[in-house]
Amino acid sequence: MAAERMVVIGGDAAGMSAASQARRMKGPEALEIVAFERGHFTSFSACGIPYWISGDVGERDDLIARTPQEHRARAIDLRTRTEVREIDVAGQRVLARDLDDGTESWTGFDKLVVATGARPVRPALPGIDAPGVHGVQTLDDGQALLDTLAGTRGRHAVVVGAGYIGVEMAEALLKRGYEVTVVHQDEQPMATLDPDMGRLVHEAMDGMGITTVGGAPVTEVLTGEDGRVRAVATENGEYRADVVVLGIGVVPETSLARAAGLPLGPHGGLLTDRSMRVRGHGNIWAGGDCVEVLDLVSGTTRHLALGTHANKHGQIIGANVGGGYATFPGVVGTAVSKVCDLEIARTGLREKDARRAGLQFVTATIESTNTAGYYPGAALMTVKMLAERRTGRLLGVQIVGREGSGKRVDIAAVALTAGMTVERMTTLDLGYAPPFSPVWDPVLVAARKATTAVRAAGM
Repeated sequence: MAAERMVVIGGDAAGMSAASQARRMKGPEALEIVAFERGHFTSFSACGIPYWISGDVGERDDLIARTPQEHRARAIDLRTRTEVREIDVAGQRVLARDLDDGTESWTGFDKLVVATGARPVRPALPGIDAPGVHGVQTLDDGQALLDTLAGTRGRHAVVVGAGYIGVEMAEALLKRGYEVTVVHQDEQPMATLDPDMGRLVHEAMDGMGITTVGGAPVTEVLTGEDGRVRAVATENGEYRADVVVLGIGVVPETSLARAAGLPLGPHGGLLTDRSMRVRGHGNIWAGGDCVEVLDLVSGTTRHLALGTHANKHGQIIGANVGGGYATFPGVVGTAVSKVCDLEIARTGLREKDARRAGLQFVTATIESTNTAGYYPGAALMTVKMLAERRTGRLLGVQIVGREGSGKRVDIAAVALTAGMTVERMTTLDLGYAPPFSPVWDPVLVAARKATTAVRAAGM
């Protein structure tokens, strides 16, 4: 009996996790695995690129979890520098092009995994492709930026966008000695937070020497006589730039899937069932940044480009392709980041998310310290909590503070997943010692305040 063939499109977290898990479950005699990756690298941490740029991570290869050679040694036919151009669903085959010699060929599949990731938002603005303007999605992107930094005499950098990548790249460039300006179109940085919490990030970044300019959509990248970037123009001014980094966000890379007629959701991501099988297609799976997932709090689908989810998706897909059974129940939207010593975290819904979902809610915001107030080095942290009116169900938490603040969001993530009320949260038995927390952890203080707000709203 001939071996089945599993074809994987995309050689990073979701794709290669799926391939590796399937290989663990089935040997080469039962399952042939062919994987296509258009870049040079596989299984790398894109989240670590800002820390490589800053110098906190010394070498590019430190970000690579498994090389192409290591995958091939495990009987995975991994083809790098090869781009899939077409999916023929009815014919069960894909058309791939070798990017080095231009040759194209069809490869048949019994089972297909679509792990095409996400693509950075790159607005069609004058000058956007000028030398000195960089995205930071791949290791090749990171190396190109480092090469520019090494060859640039000027010390002015502009970061376009103030989401996770934007603030992390602002820190990286600041550490490299640049004068950094962050321009973004929203009222406050970190639009993944409510504006009142984003304002705390703004104030902290300004205190670090990073200039943040909100409400400033970019209109043009200005160039000098040599054709290189010299400034970024916005609706309210120009900002000198010897290098520009784009951190505007990403969208699902689903052009192949769309052309093949596979189902997409409202955010442009592939729609799957809980086994990560593409809806309506028994032999096609999808995972990682190209899919939409169920939000356990709102009950709707959303697009979240995070490596944590991509690796889980890959494990689940590989288990199912390999003959086992696994499911992905959904997400609560947990994320954490930092800019210098400021930690930023969120999980669940923001106010506008809750309104969009038709939920009535109350909010509670508290200031506390990351350790006991009398312990040396105690620093302020702010916690904002959303709870459903009347029921008291936790809907979301946002945290901005110094060392030890960010990972407290995990308490809220577990509570959200469990469907806990804020009143029930106040009884959680959390660890306490003065170097780690006040007697009442700040998350629990916020839960107490939210409980009071829920009771008051029900009167």
